[in-house]
Amino acid sequence: MPQIHERRRAALAARLPAPAALITRLVNVRYLTGLASSHAAVLVFADGRAVLATDARYAGTAAAVAPDLELLVTPHVAAELVDRAGGEVAFEAHDITVEDHAALFENVRAVPLGRLVEELRTVKDEEEIALLRRACALTDRTFGLVLPKIAPGVTEKEIARALERGMVDLGADGPAFASIVASGPNGAVPHHVAGDRPVADGDLVTMDFGALVEGYHADMTRTVAVGSVAGWQREIYGLVAEAQAAAVAACLPDAAVPDVDAAARDVIKAGGHAADFTHGLGHGVGLEIHEAPMLGPTRTGRLTDRVPVTAEPGVYLAGRGGVRIEDTLVVRAGGPELLTQTTKELLVL
Repeated sequence: MPQIHERRRAALAARLPAPAALITRLVNVRYLTGLASSHAAVLVFADGRAVLATDARYAGTAAAVAPDLELLVTPHVAAELVDRAGGEVAFEAHDITVEDHAALFENVRAVPLGRLVEELRTVKDEEEIALLRRACALTDRTFGLVLPKIAPGVTEKEIARALERGMVDLGADGPAFASIVASGPNGAVPHHVAGDRPVADGDLVTMDFGALVEGYHADMTRTVAVGSVAGWQREIYGLVAEAQAAAVAACLPDAAVPDVDAAARDVIKAGGHAADFTHGLGHGVGLEIHEAPMLGPTRTGRLTDRVPVTAEPGVYLAGRGGVRIEDTLVVRAGGPELLTQTTKELLVL
């Protein structure tokens, strides 16, 4: 693993706008060094050298995961690294507060780094994709285990807890995010918080969840029906399934982000529900559950090979319910690689 992190730091070093860069955003520190902690920073020099700083709580872990790096053990990680930087340093302006900026850079010239590390993180190593694949496989397996437990009288919270317990029992480090379970009319709220509502006959139940494996996040949504299925429910389910399939097929290298979104949105618009698809198509996944690239009608850029994204169109009818179907996939030259593989046929329980 140190070689992987060395390659990542070299890629960053080659693009620095200053002789050195102070990386303080913890997820970026992990990406560049392997250290997951609540207090760390790394100084990367344009010549490829790097110094990792953390406090005594993480010193042993840092030495183990980044044996190739100079390690600075201090409670003042950012300040001491700035002292090592020389007269000019790039910094993560989206992470450093105004107050910290005034204290840290009083005696040096500070230039914004931008989201350069996040840009590098967009295209994944095959090692990262393997971790995502494992997380998605656990997510698929968990869905299969929990499905028989979904029945009239079971509450949204009980289903959410079953999903999260199931992922951990199967080997996940934890849930990738707080699981969404939305039943009946609650399904019209895309990010509904699972509550005490019991599932009823005739409900659609949307479950949005994922497993966390070694820092990498899976994300999958499936909507199922309980008992009888109304015509309007079959209609919007079929529409969302068609839109989601179109979006997945559009996830190819060099595809423009708005065009990928439009592949799904145009299907839903043609079905008469343009106003009921109320969010972007999807997002990147990796060390964060939501990361670049963001897929939506007003987003810019193009997809490239080895970029994991989600495709998650939905239709939401206020007071009645909704449908969302989501997969995590990897953009590949030969066609998208689906990492979540649970069936997308309408399951009636």
